[in-house]
Amino acid sequence: MYRFLLSRQWVILTLIGLVLIPTMIELGFWQYHRHERRVVQNELIARNLEAEPVPVTELTSEGHSVPRSDFWRRITATGTFATDKEVVVRLRTNSDDRVGFHVLTPLVLTDGRVVLVNRGWVPNDRGDQHAFPDVPPAPKGTVTVTGRLKADETSKGSGIKERSRLPDRQVMLINSARQAESLGMPVLGGYLEMTGPDPAGDTPELIGAPDHDSIGAHMAYAVQWWLFTTGVPIGWVILVRREVRDRRAAKEPAVEPATPVSA
Repeated sequence: MYRFLLSRQWVILTLIGLVLIPTMIELGFWQYHRHERRVVQNELIARNLEAEPVPVTELTSEGHSVPRSDFWRRITATGTFATDKEVVVRLRTNSDDRVGFHVLTPLVLTDGRVVLVNRGWVPNDRGDQHAFPDVPPAPKGTVTVTGRLKADETSKGSGIKERSRLPDRQVMLINSARQAESLGMPVLGGYLEMTGPDPAGDTPELIGAPDHDSIGAHMAYAVQWWLFTTGVPIGWVILVRREVRDRRAAKEPAVEPATPVSA
């Protein structure tokens, strides 16, 4: 009765099921591991945002690559803004998803080294991505700023492609090594994402803290894939039983309709 399982159609169907089961199990674990990474990252963000701020020179130095364990660490820096060396970072959005620029201003520390400070977001009010936007001036004189430590941006890590022949004083990525070349000064690795002091006006708009409350739907997706996995053998058994029932019904003799008896 089950010899039909050796037919070409059923062999192919069975092989598809055998391929789907490990594939969907693996997809479930992939989503589960993404969930785990998100939880670990949220814990790291919360821990670093709650830590006491430390001087930027304690966490980074010239040419230093900021490790993930130091991402979003609260830091302070004291120096003088070099507004004449200020650049803007193209195609950046604010909390309302409006496209504009980030303002990147070098802060010259008392020892002569430089830390790049992302002072926040400004709109593209001129409607021309090639024009330098209206940027409120940075505070004059010696100032102490606070912020979050961020790693240098790269095309691989951010997905943002570097471009050549950009308009004057515009960049695509915040990268200390590239800024050191244009400034001709020693620049600390990474950059400071400023949280204080608050700007005198409405802009630059300070960048909000990273989201560390949401864990996304990765766990739900993992469970979904595993449920799909259990559905494959169950569905296969249902199809086999239906095929057996249909074949048995086809072998049963047809019942002749009763001949009416005339009076």
